[in-house]
Amino acid sequence: MNKIPKVPKVLEALIPLVFLITLLVLTIKIFGTDGLSGSNQIVLILSATVAGSIAVFRLGYTWDALQEGVVRSISSAMSSILILFLIGALAGTWLLSGIVPAMIYYGLLVLSPTLFLFAACFISAIVSTATGSSWTTVATVGVALLGIGKALGFEEGIIAGAIISGAYFGDKMSPLSDTTNLAPAMAGTDLFTHIRHMAKTTIPTMLITLILFFVIGLNYQTEGNVEDVKTISTIISSTFTLTPWLFLVPAIVIFMIIKKVPALPALLVGALLGGVFALIFQPQIIARVVGEEGSFAYLGFKGVMMAMYGKISIVTDNALVNELLITKGMAGMLNTIWLIVCAMVFGGIMEESGMLKVLAEAIIRKVHRVGSLIATTAATCVFFNITTSDQYLAILVPGRMFADVYKKRGLKPENLSRTLEDSATVTSVLVPWNTCGATQASVLGVATLVYAPYCFFNIISPIMTILYGYLNIGINYYDKEEELV
Repeated sequence: MNKIPKVPKVLEALIPLVFLITLLVLTIKIFGTDGLSGSNQIVLILSATVAGSIAVFRLGYTWDALQEGVVRSISSAMSSILILFLIGALAGTWLLSGIVPAMIYYGLLVLSPTLFLFAACFISAIVSTATGSSWTTVATVGVALLGIGKALGFEEGIIAGAIISGAYFGDKMSPLSDTTNLAPAMAGTDLFTHIRHMAKTTIPTMLITLILFFVIGLNYQTEGNVEDVKTISTIISSTFTLTPWLFLVPAIVIFMIIKKVPALPALLVGALLGGVFALIFQPQIIARVVGEEGSFAYLGFKGVMMAMYGKISIVTDNALVNELLITKGMAGMLNTIWLIVCAMVFGGIMEESGMLKVLAEAIIRKVHRVGSLIATTAATCVFFNITTSDQYLAILVPGRMFADVYKKRGLKPENLSRTLEDSATVTSVLVPWNTCGATQASVLGVATLVYAPYCFFNIISPIMTILYGYLNIGINYYDKEEELV
C-alpha cells in the first residue's frame, strides 16, 4: 500500500521559499536586469529541486505525484504562452506594416512632454477598460506610447510605469476582464456588485496615480527637444508610407475583443492583417528587411514570415529612430516562456506538496480584526503571486481560503472579491518571474525591476484596500436578517 504523505510543517514549507528569495537577490545583484536571460530560470529550477527533495524525502510524496502537479501547473499557463507567441508576431507585422511607426508619428504631433505621462496612463486606462485586457493594451497602444515617450526624452522605466498603471486599471474594472469575472466567482458575489464595490478603492487610487504622473510631467527634465522630435517625425514619415488607413488594424482588434472574441484568435487576426497591410502600404520596407532581390510575392511572403517569427530592424541615419524600429517577433518571447515554465515547475511542486496551503493557514490563524483580515488577504495574494507565478492562482487559492472566514466575520463577499483584485491582479506585474511581470517586460523591452517603482496604481492599490480595512471605510457587512439566511 502507498503511504499517505505527511502534512508539511511551516518550517519545511518555508525552506524552498527562503532559498528562492536568497538566490534571486544574489542573481539580481550579479546579473542586474539581465536575469531574464537565464539566471532567474535556473534559480527557479534549483528552488523546485529543494521543494521536491523535501516533498519526497521528508513528506513521503512520490515523484509521479509531484510531476502530475507540475504538469497541471504548466498546463494552466499554456494560454498565456500561446498569447505571448502571437503578441511577438503581432509586434513584428505591426512594425513592418507601419502601424506602430504611424502611432508614434501622430502621437508626437499631439502629445507634449508636459502632459505625456498623464496622457499615457489615461489612454491606456481607456483602452484596457474597453477591451478588458491589460496584455492587449500594452502590446498595442503601449508599444506605441513607449516609442513616443522615448522620442520625447523620457526614461523607459517611467513610461512603462505609466502605461502599465493605466492598463491594469481596466484589467480590474472592465466587465470584459477575466480577472474581474474570476474574483467575484471565487468570493461568491455577482460581477456588477463587485465592480461597484471595487470602485470605492480603485477610482481614488487612479486619481492619485494620474495626479502623480501630471506633477512628475510638469517637473520632468527630458533630454528631448523640439528639434529632436521634428527630426524623428521627419525620418519616420520619409521611411514609411503613413496613412490613417493603418489604424484600421488596431481598431479591428479592439472591436473583436470588445465583442468578446477570445484573445488568441483576435491577436492572430491582428498579426495577419498587419502582414496584409505591410504588403499593401510598405513594399519598400519589406524589400529592405529581406535584403535581396526577388518577385513581389517572394519578398512579401518572406518579409512577413521574418517579421512574425524573428528579429527585424529598419535602419536609418538616426540612432534613436533605429531603437524605435526594432522587434524580435515570436523568437523574442522565448526567454519569457522559459521563465514562465520554470516558475510553474516551482509553483506546481509547492502546491502539490501542500506547502503553500500550510503557509497560508499559518497566516490565517493570526487574524483577529477586520483590518488585519483584509491586510492578511492582500499579503497572501502577493505571496501567491511570488510563489506560484500566476495571477489566477493568486486569486483562486486565497479566494477559496478566505471565503468562509469573511462570512464568519459578518463581511459580505464583495469585500473579499475587491481585496483579491486590489492585491492579486495588480501586483502580478511587479514580480519578474510571474507570467504578467515577465510578459510585460518582454513586450515593452523594459525589465520588471526598472518599471516597477513607477507603477503607482499597482503599488497604491493594495495599500488603499488595507487602509480602507483598518479605517472601516467602504466595508459592507451582513445585517442580522442576511446572516440568518
